[in-house]
Amino acid sequence: MRAIKFALAALLGLTAISALAQAPSLLDPATGARPGHTPGVGDSLPKSDKASNILPGPTASTLAPTLPSPANADGAAPFDLLRAARAALVAGQTGLAQQSLEMAETRSLDRAMAPGQSGTASDSRFVGQIRDARRALGNGDSAAAITMIDQALAI
Repeated sequence: MRAIKFALAALLGLTAISALAQAPSLLDPATGARPGHTPGVGDSLPKSDKASNILPGPTASTLAPTLPSPANADGAAPFDLLRAARAALVAGQTGLAQQSLEMAETRSLDRAMAPGQSGTASDSRFVGQIRDARRALGNGDSAAAITMIDQALAI
């Protein structure tokens, strides 16, 4: 009788494991988003406070993590975002620095363009300094990134 109960318990355990192995994924197969999350709206996972996925090439993940945003980022001028990036680098907060640099670069790209020219890279020295600071950060060289930020702030 004891052997039958043991066998029955083992059979039920194997059935439960099999059922769990076939559980549907919690991610939307079309977007990769978790249920209830609209891609591009609000915070998404994974989150990180470390700079990543800046340069092309091997990365730890194919998903770029959500980075912390600088304080008062809404409506901040590029120079304010560069100051935030510099302060973040000095404090060792590379994720915040990356986000601040990306936002500063994006806001610096406002310029008049002829129709059909939108794919042309900016030749602005200011934008180039920000781009160089991002690349230095992507290479793990915070000191060089700070130097590039200082040069951009001096323009």
